[in-house]
Amino acid sequence: MTKQPRPAQYWLSQPNDEVVCRLCPHHCRIRPGKTGICRARQNLAGRLFAVNYGQVTSMALDPIEKKPLAFFRPGSQILSIGSFGCNLRCDFCQNWSISQQEAPSRTIMPDEVVAMAEQTVNRGNIGLAYTYNEPLIGFEYVLDCSRLIRQVGLSNILVTNGFIETGPFAELLPWIDALNIDLKSWDPSYYRSICGGDLSTVRSSIKQAAAVAHVEVTTLLLPGLNDRDDDIRSLAGWLASINPKIPLHLTRYHPDYKRTDPPPISKERLMSLADLARKYLDRVLLGNILW
Repeated sequence: MTKQPRPAQYWLSQPNDEVVCRLCPHHCRIRPGKTGICRARQNLAGRLFAVNYGQVTSMALDPIEKKPLAFFRPGSQILSIGSFGCNLRCDFCQNWSISQQEAPSRTIMPDEVVAMAEQTVNRGNIGLAYTYNEPLIGFEYVLDCSRLIRQVGLSNILVTNGFIETGPFAELLPWIDALNIDLKSWDPSYYRSICGGDLSTVRSSIKQAAAVAHVEVTTLLLPGLNDRDDDIRSLAGWLASINPKIPLHLTRYHPDYKRTDPPPISKERLMSLADLARKYLDRVLLGNILW
């Protein structure tokens, strides 16, 4: 954590020095010294602070297809950074070591990370991707970095679960060029029980983002839990109602974190679901199928 954390946006004071965070729909009521569900926003003496501001746990120059983005500047590289924390609790989380606990980090302030992005342009870098853990819980850092990235003529990419209130999302979106948003299931009960989130919020975020930026959507498929034919039809049909050219990545999960079963979906089943989705969407891709 930084010695002088960045004051947070989007919160309300409450009696007894408590605060209510208004960044995401959890609206965590946070007592002094405590953090919200995300572990990244802390009440210090009756004020809310973004304690993961500038705390980078992961950094790499990745192919843009790894985000995954298949139709935004294909073939390019993107400097990718992550911090710690998440406002969902998916029991299968593939990045749980940084999203579900406070992982070791180093401080990289916005001007420094933007300089790094510029220094890697000669290696094919087109900008900065906010990824690995959930970037929106570090709203202030993403906003500050994205403004600076635009000033130097580079692009901002957001890889997110989409679990954010519309107000803060609207403030950030003008600075974002492309997003990959997780749509984890078409079943509201799956979101509640397995992820600790809300389907309607994510749907709203996808629609809001698609109106102003390039959006691709990823659904990580767990056999028997979110791979029903009817759900994939409904999910794909809804995306098509926004824009049939929205790319949908149907991705093969592997057991991780707290979930040891089911085994990964078969390639045959994955391809069958992709064929269903293609009845509605022009661009359906398969992910994690090489293992």
